[in-house]
Amino acid sequence: MTFRLEDHWAWDSWLADDGENYHLFYLRADRSLKDPQKRHHRASIGHSVSPDLEEWTHLPDALTAAEGPAWDDLATWTGSTVQGPDGRWHLFYTGVSRAEDGLQQRIGSAVSDDLVSWTRSGRPPLEADERWYEKLGAGTWPDEAWRDPFVFFDEDTNLWHMLITARAATGDPAQRAVVGHATSPNLEDWEIQPPLSAPSGFGEMEVLQTREVDGEFVLIFSCLPENAPGIPASKHHTGTWIARGQSLLGPWTIETGSPFFIPGIYAAQLFRKRDGQWVLFGFGNSVDGEFTGEIIAPIPLTELLKGQPIFPPNAPQ
Repeated sequence: MTFRLEDHWAWDSWLADDGENYHLFYLRADRSLKDPQKRHHRASIGHSVSPDLEEWTHLPDALTAAEGPAWDDLATWTGSTVQGPDGRWHLFYTGVSRAEDGLQQRIGSAVSDDLVSWTRSGRPPLEADERWYEKLGAGTWPDEAWRDPFVFFDEDTNLWHMLITARAATGDPAQRAVVGHATSPNLEDWEIQPPLSAPSGFGEMEVLQTREVDGEFVLIFSCLPENAPGIPASKHHTGTWIARGQSLLGPWTIETGSPFFIPGIYAAQLFRKRDGQWVLFGFGNSVDGEFTGEIIAPIPLTELLKGQPIFPPNAPQ
């Protein structure tokens, strides 16, 4: 069942599982704005729960813009939700401020014992490190890209890792997108690291996600055709891309990545259900030329692949 709010648009989304219910977190803004482009500076992080990813109960927003002045007093954007070893939940999210007209992005976190009531951590937010990442003052892009944190634990390194939508400090201004990176031993103390990729033809790589699916390591991200000048026009069938990786931390063959599965669906996410089944979901960015503000019902990956491997045998390595 498509996820639709009657009075609000819903777009970027991510899931968490408490063992009983699936928790859907998503960006939302009032449809009374009329112009979908205005939604970004009115976004809050909505929250709904479901036992089966079909029937949803809506809960109060997980996070809204902070009382100003603050680094996130204009809007709260995309993130991810993980459970620490002590059982507490951590919601990592993007924030933008009124002071900078929403042009500089930072990453912060909130904690919860029940996935419903969230408290901001109070720690300074993570900011792009100018040693490796483009800053707002460079003037090569409309805003400072440092958003969409995707957090996971990696057993090989015994660290928590954060993938971040970011841009390199140097290179062709139209094609500087990289996989930003930060690490933490405890989900609280984070250290900015060099990017995990080099620029590969994209101006931005949004809502990054790394997964291991059926023995294949994959990187999924979104980029609209107009922001991918280094990619042949013949490959622009959708805004979501997939690239093969050698591990959860790459390297990935981003330059030979492929459009992924569902035309018109943006910010696609892969999620593994309790029964082990992988599903894909995202929002309708352009359906018959219209922004719908709806999140598609999760589709089993097996249905999308129809018995074919994620990467055909002759796909680029």
